[in-house]
Amino acid sequence: MREDEPLDVLVIGGGVVGAGSALDAVTRGLRVGLVEAQDWASGTSSRSSKLIHGGLRYLEMMDFRLVREALHERGLLTYRLAPHLVHPVPFLYPLTHKVWERIYVGTGIAIYDVMASNARSVPRLPRHRHLSRREALREAPSLRPDYITGAIAYFDAQVDDARHTVTVVRTAANFGALVASRTRVVGLERVGDRVSGARVVDLESGEDFVIHARHVISATGVWTDAIYELAGEPPRTHVRASKGIHLLVARKRLDLPMGLILRTEKSVLFVIPWGTHWIIGTTDTDWAGDRAHPVATEEDIQYLLEHLNAVLREPLRRDEIEGVYAGLRPLIDGTAGTTSKLSREHMVDGSLPGLTVIAGGKYTTYRIMARDVVDEAARHLGRVVPTSCTESVPLAGADGWSAIWRSRSELAERHGLDVTAVEHLLGRYGTLVSEVLSLIDGDPTMGERLVPEHEYLRAEVVYAVTHEGALHVEDVLQRRTHLSIETSDQAMSAAEVAVTLMAPILDWDDVMIKGELTSYLRSCQQESH
Repeated sequence: MREDEPLDVLVIGGGVVGAGSALDAVTRGLRVGLVEAQDWASGTSSRSSKLIHGGLRYLEMMDFRLVREALHERGLLTYRLAPHLVHPVPFLYPLTHKVWERIYVGTGIAIYDVMASNARSVPRLPRHRHLSRREALREAPSLRPDYITGAIAYFDAQVDDARHTVTVVRTAANFGALVASRTRVVGLERVGDRVSGARVVDLESGEDFVIHARHVISATGVWTDAIYELAGEPPRTHVRASKGIHLLVARKRLDLPMGLILRTEKSVLFVIPWGTHWIIGTTDTDWAGDRAHPVATEEDIQYLLEHLNAVLREPLRRDEIEGVYAGLRPLIDGTAGTTSKLSREHMVDGSLPGLTVIAGGKYTTYRIMARDVVDEAARHLGRVVPTSCTESVPLAGADGWSAIWRSRSELAERHGLDVTAVEHLLGRYGTLVSEVLSLIDGDPTMGERLVPEHEYLRAEVVYAVTHEGALHVEDVLQRRTHLSIETSDQAMSAAEVAVTLMAPILDWDDVMIKGELTSYLRSCQQESH
């Protein structure tokens, strides 16, 4: 991004909404830049529950428009935009009261299914089904017989949030967007009362420069208030940071055929299948600490254990938790006294000339949020701008997904891998898998696992650097993979292997290698509970 080449739109924030905004704008024919202070998805967009869902909770709150919108996006992502990254996942809703609860919950989930089936131009997920107490216990032996009276099984969808966000960034770049991570905005430029760009610092080189733009979009989530401060303006609305934590336990620990959804007095608790683990979450509490490093407290952990153990035949012990992570939701402040009551609706503020701010919302509806904020920005560009087309723009790796999935056995034989390894790669890269496989063809050691007990391959570390913008070990182990939360040692053993693979590509000497390992250890310590 050169100082003498003004952009039509500069997007600040490399989470899923910022990435989606860059993609939306560039596919309208605009000249677009995207900057992120850290790594892509380094904030909220790598710390979610990793679900793409309509939100049964919001249906109960009578927010039918939000649920309908989210279910439509769920269908688009699962079947058109990112079928390699978003997959249907079944859930069991245990019932604990007779008659009235089955009617109440069953009616809600039936409405949920009907709203999903009315989504335009996309297939629907399988419909829900009712289970008796005996059927529920047969399918989910880990549940307490004396606790449940039956269950309802239904479907939602799951995503690797960080990988999806990186893929949105790559897709935007493929269409011509100029993208730069580790590029911090330190000031907003003004011409009169109008924002005309941003002063940024390249955190890798230390260089600072100005990016001129006809319009600036802020998609900075829980850092939204800071953007107003850089503009020298009071916040038009306040964004509250709501902390949600998640636990990881071994998949073999719970004898369940599908995920669980449980009601608590404060939030909804999910038990979500995730590779060789279960993800258990989440909480919903105010966070006033460092927004870059939210931390799970012992109280948070015990809250989840207490509510999950209420339905388990064999209670989960504290020492069986293998990983913990915490994230912050950017909630639009209102009159509610607690974050668990705040809406997930988003707001778009275009009141400051040259700057449009978007905040709030939920991961599932990122594309809608991006469309809305670019619509507002386009109004101020002084020319006709085409409408959004991202509803029909598959993400990188999506085109030809069904065909390449059916050829996985042939791919495995051709490249000397087992089918499980190829399925793992296809579920992460889609049709871009050929780029990863070419690394293995050139060096068979690239087909070896990074750590023995997990499916990530050495080639994926190299690919993360050469194709996905990873610049540091934490980028690879915390976001391109999730080994930092999937291993009991926070992937320190994997870090030692990863750094040897990254060093030749990034020209690291021995001092820099040592610094990378130290930095990664510090990053893990900052987020440890």
